Amino acid sequence: MDDQTQPLEELNNAPQAAATPDAPESTGAAQTDASEIDAPEVAKPAGSKRAWYVVHCYSGYENKVKKGLEQRVKSMPPEQKMEELIFRAIVPTEEELDLREGQRKVIQRRVFPGYILVEMIMTEESWYVVRNTPGVTGFVSSGDKPTPLREDEVSKILQRMETEQPKVRVTYRPGQVVHIIDGPFADFRGTVDEVNMEKGKVRVMVSFFGRDTPVELDLLQVQKV
Repeated sequence: MDDQTQPLEELNNAPQAAATPDAPESTGAAQTDASEIDAPEVAKPAGSKRAWYVVHCYSGYENKVKKGLEQRVKSMPPEQKMEELIFRAIVPTEEELDLREGQRKVIQRRVFPGYILVEMIMTEESWYVVRNTPGVTGFVSSGDKPTPLREDEVSKILQRMETEQPKVRVTYRPGQVVHIIDGPFADFRGTVDEVNMEKGKVRVMVSFFGRDTPVELDLLQVQKV
């Protein structure tokens, strides 16, 4: 069976990779033009219901596969009406606030590395177009049939993408020694006691006259030693 079979809930266990630029063109198996692959002998379900499907692709090529599919749909002959069968593709991402060395940087992180979501009406023709887009390795399926996402699953993913406040990404942990670089305690060193991700604060134990005193600081006011 050519299409990949994998329970939908396993998406939530996919490795969480930091946002990186699209992977460069490379040689080897990953460069194989999937458009040259003949359609595998599996059931290609037909139907008229518009739904979201999970498509597996080479990790690092998610955006390239998305753009390739969009261009493929637009280039199809008008009589095939492919734009009425394949509506849109998205790469689920979320904003993350990366704090390193006193620097604040907002990055886009892929929620499910190696997967894109495609909203489409599943027919033999639309299945073939998606499946043979370069970089695509298969649909997430149940048996030999692509499995659509439930509406509540789609809603959660889309809401996650639309969250206004980016998640804070820090690498500080209790017990870690940090250097205070700003504020009245600048140039002091202390030990991380607690990290408050929601407030963007860190509590550091600083030694004053032989006593450890808790000091609450902004995450940008400290850096690793």
